[in-house]
Amino acid sequence: MKFGDFKFSKGIYEGLEAMGFDNPTPIQEKAIPPILRKQDLIGCAQTGTGKTAAYILPLLEHISNETSGKGQIHTLVLAPTRELAMQIDQHFEGFSYFVPVSSIPVYGGGDGLTWNQQKTALVEGADVIVATPGRLLAHIQLKYVDFSSLRCLILDEADRMLDMGFYDDIMKIISGLPVSRQTLMFSATMPPEIRRMAKKIMNDPVQIDLGIAKPAEGIVQGVYLLNEEQKLPLVKQLLHGKKLKSILVFSSTKKKVRTLEKEMQKLGFKVMAIHSDLIQKEREDALLKFRNKRIQMLVATDIISRGIDITDIDLVINFDIPNDPEDYVHRVGRTARAESTGVALTFVNRKEGRILDRIESLIGYKIHKMRVQ
Repeated sequence: MKFGDFKFSKGIYEGLEAMGFDNPTPIQEKAIPPILRKQDLIGCAQTGTGKTAAYILPLLEHISNETSGKGQIHTLVLAPTRELAMQIDQHFEGFSYFVPVSSIPVYGGGDGLTWNQQKTALVEGADVIVATPGRLLAHIQLKYVDFSSLRCLILDEADRMLDMGFYDDIMKIISGLPVSRQTLMFSATMPPEIRRMAKKIMNDPVQIDLGIAKPAEGIVQGVYLLNEEQKLPLVKQLLHGKKLKSILVFSSTKKKVRTLEKEMQKLGFKVMAIHSDLIQKEREDALLKFRNKRIQMLVATDIISRGIDITDIDLVINFDIPNDPEDYVHRVGRTARAESTGVALTFVNRKEGRILDRIESLIGYKIHKMRVQ
């Protein structure tokens, strides 16, 4: 299938070309037609599969073909984190460069639009609002946000929003939206609470499940069996003399992340760390520098394992194996995105064999093992 098969308007094809998109991914092939038909949809797909474009492209087609008056909002996208909201808004801006569609991001923190700028934008209206639930609800409660003309609601990474305790906020927001609307939900997993919420807010949704439990085919995976004290020397050995442009290292604790950052700096790497002790501005600064290749290594906790769109990562190292098998899939999914290739190495000590067994059971195959002497 080609993007030309969808019969988008000229401006959208110009945006696709400018963004470097050639052929649709499986989630795009399956999701775009029912979204174009204005059906509700549940898409179960992991990050890195092209799900953001799967809903942005048909929505741009709808918005460009429909007339919205001043102060009206056509589409609301809810996302769990500022990072993801920023990323989605950037995608809207990129794809809509040749289409007369406006979008604004609404989230808390020290950068982006200020509260008053967000208020002005919400009052004056925009075709698309991309927001985190808490910040948007704070604006809604002041009674100057008008969703009466809303035609589409999107919940991106719905499972993560529920994990973060946003269920009540989401339901309060939805209670103020028109009942007659299109609702799209995307989630990496489909636990019972997601299905219960879908029953409450959706109308006979089309369901797409791309089987989230498998890392991309382009990822070369390996496991090192070792003792805890062998981990840091092994990282140094693996990276010594290597000319890798982009390395992402995950660890389970903030203390280990800080230690790794210092040790990698001693080796001459341009490296920054991301963990929950940093303020949001510091995290976003590190991500931006990593994305723009101004630093070559990022050391992080699972705070960024999902939903961050950074391409061309050469190597992912799991300094600590994640307890949740699905977190493994999300971590290694940072490499080999968009049909590229990459390497993911995981360190496993002798107490963690059962965790590795669960990961291999989830992905459906054994990962190549290497033993450190």
